[in-house]
Amino acid sequence: MKKYEAIFILDIRKVEDEGTVISSEIETLIKKWGGEMIKSISLGRRQFAYEMKKRKGGIYWNYVFTAEPDKVKALKENFLLDERVLRNMIINFDRPAVEKSSATAPLAEVPTEE
Repeated sequence: MKKYEAIFILDIRKVEDEGTVISSEIETLIKKWGGEMIKSISLGRRQFAYEMKKRKGGIYWNYVFTAEPDKVKALKENFLLDERVLRNMIINFDRPAVEKSSATAPLAEVPTEE
C-alpha cells in the first residue's frame, strides 16, 4: 500500500456542519476498501483567489491515508460527481529524502588579496 495526501474543497452552500459528515463518508470508504486513515484535518473556510463554479469560498479538508492505487482512482471518481465537492486532489505523500550536496554546504573561506 502507498501513502497518499488528499485535499477536498467542499461547497459551503451544500455542506452543513463544516463538512464533518462528508469527511466521515470519505474515512469509512477508505477503511471499507482496506486502506488506513492516518489523519484528517479540517482547514476551515477559505476565500478563493478567483471564483470556482460561481462560488467565492469553500471548506478545505486535508487527509493522509494509505490505500491501493486502484482504490485511490475509485475514490477520486466516486467524489467527482458529488455536488458537495468543488475540487479534489490526491497525490503521493512519500517525499524523497533530501541529500546534502555541495550546493547546500557552507562556503569555504575565500582568501582575500592584500
